[in-house]
Amino acid sequence: MTEPTTLSAFPGGAGLFRLDPDIAHLNHGSFGAVPIPVQDAQQALRDEAHADPDSFFIGAPDRIAAARTRVAAHLAPGADPETMAFVSNATEGANLALGALRLADGEEILVTDHGYGTVVEAAARRAPLTTVALDPALPDEDAVREAVLAGLTPRTKVAVLDHISSPTARVIASPRLLADLAERGITTIVDGAHALGMIAEPLAGGPDFWFGNLHKWGYAPSGSAVLAVPDPGHRARIRPLVPSWEDHRGFPRSLEGRATVDYTGWLAAPEGLDLLAGLDAAKVRAHNSALAAYGAALLAELPGLVPLPHTEGLAMRALRLPPGTAETQEGARALREEIAARLRIRVLVWPWPGGGGIRICGQIYNRPEEYEHLAAGLATLLA
Repeated sequence: MTEPTTLSAFPGGAGLFRLDPDIAHLNHGSFGAVPIPVQDAQQALRDEAHADPDSFFIGAPDRIAAARTRVAAHLAPGADPETMAFVSNATEGANLALGALRLADGEEILVTDHGYGTVVEAAARRAPLTTVALDPALPDEDAVREAVLAGLTPRTKVAVLDHISSPTARVIASPRLLADLAERGITTIVDGAHALGMIAEPLAGGPDFWFGNLHKWGYAPSGSAVLAVPDPGHRARIRPLVPSWEDHRGFPRSLEGRATVDYTGWLAAPEGLDLLAGLDAAKVRAHNSALAAYGAALLAELPGLVPLPHTEGLAMRALRLPPGTAETQEGARALREEIAARLRIRVLVWPWPGGGGIRICGQIYNRPEEYEHLAAGLATLLA
């Protein structure tokens, strides 16, 4: 039996959000949640835009560049803001990175079966794929690394890898794996959707392309992400998905020019990262990781649930569900919605042959008793 937890609520954490208190939000990793101060900052920007649209939109490019500079400081010490650009989400970042590739006929892109669906689909539109099957039970980062390297073929020219996998909540694109791929001449594209805010140095390892959401663990408004491209040669080949009046400026401004759209999320994004820093990012990460670990330990006591190997320090944990449960997309969706309707708890349920999985997250608005409620209720639902 899991010992009673000594975890305490993060001071003032729940009060920073406008989440429905009658729902246990244990799925921060899917959509994030925007703190009230960041919501207020974005609303002030919207008010400004409505009050004087000409002034707001004419001045937007320079203000976006200033916001990008503030965001860069949170990505890595001394990070150059001119090597990164705001984008709307990780999938857009993937398409931009893949669009910069120059692949010859017969050359292939390596992906894994843990990859995010729309990112994998974007890769499939560019070249034939080699898909590496990663057993969710692989014991550690070295085993993941060896499996990826074993999947390379003479035709592999690009590897598209999750920094932290969405379903299984583990590091895939480790610095050592990225170094091994670079030594083999493989261009690396890293999906960092869950990295910024959850780990201290998301650009460690030096991938050729890295993109990540700011609105998940970085407390930024929805629709805020960044694409980082250190190499000037790669940057020169990136083209915006839609032409704009900023095209002549080149990367990064050509990507950020979107005509008359709502730029307030990007402009308010630094407020979320500054808030995280002000709360003490290391303290937040430790708290969130401890909560996720506690919840996983409780669920592991249920018959048929098997905890998956995890990366220490992450605020997400995953477990395999009993055989016959959530083996298909439809089955996973049905269980997720049953948990939401009957238990008033939000989690991620993902499909997998032989038994799907459940992923829980920890965040400063969560409390230990929410995980206890999930464990008790899930035992009944699966009985």
